[in-house]
Amino acid sequence: MSERLFGLPVVRKISASVGERRLNELPVLVIDHPQVRAAVSLQGAQVLAWQPAGAGPAIWLSEQARFEQGRAIRGGVPICWPWFGPAAEPSHGFARLLPWELTDSGEDGAGVTLTMTLRESAQTRRYWPHAFTARVTVRLGLECAIDLEVDGDHESTAALHSYFQVGDIDTVTVAGLGKTYTDDLLGAEGRQEGSLTFTTPLDRVYTQADDVSLINDPGRGRRIEVRHHGQSDVVLWNPGKAGCSDLADGGHRSFACLETARINRPLVSSPGRPARLGLTVRII
Repeated sequence: MSERLFGLPVVRKISASVGERRLNELPVLVIDHPQVRAAVSLQGAQVLAWQPAGAGPAIWLSEQARFEQGRAIRGGVPICWPWFGPAAEPSHGFARLLPWELTDSGEDGAGVTLTMTLRESAQTRRYWPHAFTARVTVRLGLECAIDLEVDGDHESTAALHSYFQVGDIDTVTVAGLGKTYTDDLLGAEGRQEGSLTFTTPLDRVYTQADDVSLINDPGRGRRIEVRHHGQSDVVLWNPGKAGCSDLADGGHRSFACLETARINRPLVSSPGRPARLGLTVRII
């Protein structure tokens, strides 16, 4: 899927390394820079691809993703906000389903920075009664950094729902998760010692995770380091063989979702004091 993004014709040139292209119904910003190849959908301010120079693709994107207006894109790094999960409709909030405005961009020798903005509108008030301005700043180079900043006077929950590409989920281990978690599939709390392996479908919220998580991926001979900023929780998810929508048979084997989240301790925004959540990823 990533190679398909880079082959799309350029609709509008943003800068020397950034061009707006179109994939089915959605505008996509494609980055081709000496330090990085990447792509970001303006629907949802969603990173779709990130491949630093000298490394393979790190972000997974489903071959079955539909790229339709108002439809969630399976893969990349969806922005789940202003709520996480099925707390209200639509599930995981409206931010990932609406068009964001590119409000700033820049590049230098290290990479590209993009800022996208979503503001309160008649459409958002159908789902959520609060005034707000949300900004996502994405820095793409040898590292990938995603920062969500939310202005307003409200509480919200959120997750940066990252899909990481792996060689084979059966060989992957994850460290830095802490010992306590809530298992949403079993409806129970649990404790864990050491690293996690994906032996069954998994949907866990780790409530005392470290600030750094490490995905060990022997199938690709690498580790992916995820630094969490402002999180209260780290979510780990893979649907197993049962799969999910927009996912080919067996597609679950090629990704692990490791999410930077604020669930058990909501984000609190007040006038002049925006709430923030972020992550930084690098390949080791």
